[in-house]
Amino acid sequence: MNSRLIRYGSITGAVVLWFAFGFVNAELKLINPVMIPTPKEVVLAFWDLRHVIPSDIAISLLRAGEGFAIAAVLGVLIGCLTGSSRLARDIIDPILELLRPIPPLAFLPMFIIWFGLGELSKVLMIAFSAFFVIYVNTYQGVRYADPLLMRAAQSLGASPQRAFFTISLPSAMPEIFTGLRLGMGMSFFVLVAAELLAADSGMGFRIQEARWQFRIDRMIYGAVQIGVIGYILFALLHMLENRLLAWKPKREMDSN
Repeated sequence: MNSRLIRYGSITGAVVLWFAFGFVNAELKLINPVMIPTPKEVVLAFWDLRHVIPSDIAISLLRAGEGFAIAAVLGVLIGCLTGSSRLARDIIDPILELLRPIPPLAFLPMFIIWFGLGELSKVLMIAFSAFFVIYVNTYQGVRYADPLLMRAAQSLGASPQRAFFTISLPSAMPEIFTGLRLGMGMSFFVLVAAELLAADSGMGFRIQEARWQFRIDRMIYGAVQIGVIGYILFALLHMLENRLLAWKPKREMDSN
């Protein structure tokens, strides 16, 4: 059976079950209906918020995009540097390994104090949070490039720089894209957390506003909206990965 059909069918099935539960719950009152809105109520919440949705999405995507871009550039550059240079690894990696286990949200109050409640604190917080997963995957990919290919290139007279750009970096691209996907997910996670605490606009703020109003239908709509936008962005990144890494062998799954 077509894999895409199964994937979309699973989403459709989940929505159908949601409709069915909402109908049964409205009759039997198993759970307070206010606590679990029906899909219809969530759609009506979307209609009520339709005038602010475009600006919320634009603002949140700008924040997440700027933070992710900073994290991607720094994560890839520093990961390549530490992965290919023992001296850089000995100097930089211990510091990053010390910071990496600390939950990013632990720094959010400090970022707000240092950089204020404006856009800068949110963007830098997103960049800080997404940086580590991108860095680690880039470092692993470059550091553990095929040693046989590296020795072969060096035996043929390739300089370390040429060996890096022709062997290490291309072989690390799958791991780099894995880090980028994880970093994008982390960007959205921290974006919503930052907007919940210190914002007056954006998708996360709209969920917080719904919480103040005890509008669970709007809260669920906000969560679904973030999920859909994240899904689209992940799909675009996956398409870019497939285009740039067309040489990468694909694992053939059993059709049964």
